[in-house]
Amino acid sequence: MSRVVRSIGVVAPGEPAILDVEEPDPGPGQAWVRTEWSGVSAGTEVAIVRGTDPHHLLHWDPDLRSFDDDAGPPATYPVRALGYMEVGRVTVSRTPELAEGQLVAMAYGHRTGVCADPSARPVIPVPDDLDPLLGVYLAQMGPICVNGLLHAAADAAGPGAGVDAGVRDRHVLVTGAGVIGLLSALLAVRHGADVVVAEPSAERRAVAEALGLATLADDGSAWRAVKERWHHGRGDAGADVVLQCRGHDAALATGLKALRPQGTVVDLGFYQAGAEAVRLGEEFHHNGLAVVCAQVGRVPRGMADAWPRTALAQVTLDLLRERGPEIRAHLVTDVLPFEEGPRLLADLAGRRLAAPPLQAVLSFPGG
Repeated sequence: MSRVVRSIGVVAPGEPAILDVEEPDPGPGQAWVRTEWSGVSAGTEVAIVRGTDPHHLLHWDPDLRSFDDDAGPPATYPVRALGYMEVGRVTVSRTPELAEGQLVAMAYGHRTGVCADPSARPVIPVPDDLDPLLGVYLAQMGPICVNGLLHAAADAAGPGAGVDAGVRDRHVLVTGAGVIGLLSALLAVRHGADVVVAEPSAERRAVAEALGLATLADDGSAWRAVKERWHHGRGDAGADVVLQCRGHDAALATGLKALRPQGTVVDLGFYQAGAEAVRLGEEFHHNGLAVVCAQVGRVPRGMADAWPRTALAQVTLDLLRERGPEIRAHLVTDVLPFEEGPRLLADLAGRRLAAPPLQAVLSFPGG
């Protein structure tokens, strides 16, 4: 048995739309979740709308885990679901793990409802003391940022390190003041770091400053300001670690130039082009630097058992409990009905918005 739900997908490059899709009815151990809120991840989703994401340009070999244009065709359209920042209410439950009426966070895309199976993917309870809209950060967006700190910790102290080991009492540069950059910066501050955010947009720097974060204009000279700010001795200046949160090679170049010798860039960006601005023969080579990708599907090697997605969500929840009203006020810039989601995505993909939202959230009927 199944039921039809409405889902925001992409029928062809540049054509997001609301589609009807089949979703199974809940069986034993499962529950039905009716969506109330869904956050828009502009970078990832817009890439799919445009058709510029790697999967729609190249063939992905899941066995070799490589893109290879000669091995087969790329992914095709339609894409039936976008998004990974959902909050919904349990309306039917056939599992003791989920109570009817309970609010939960999951990552299943902009759709009106879903069959939830806690044994198959994380279902994160949204506590009563949290603004329910902020639950959009619990299932994936917040864990992305916590995983960045975890990679910094593993780099600094090994696989048994706690989440704060990579940033506590250290100088941390965050490149990018989008949602991931701002949440990563707030997490780093909460876990004891001295943080500066480098961002080219004056509007986004203003958001960071409203959250109490120090900022620099990433205009090509931010790296020098970082090294002047954190000068440790002759031949030793710069950030201990960089959390790189923009999908642009210029931001990675800034991060590498701003590091002290043998420092590490923890990269959370999703790049859509090459990296002409990154000059590996310069600081990367002469200062013995490192770049590590903190992709959310993989916590550092040897830490998977200690850090399941639920543990990453708990660290996110601690931040939201402490800074929730500020995050809601300064990060969530647009709340609009689910039906307007395709138009928003089309406008973002077409660069038609004079002031693109920092964080847009879709609201659903009944939510």
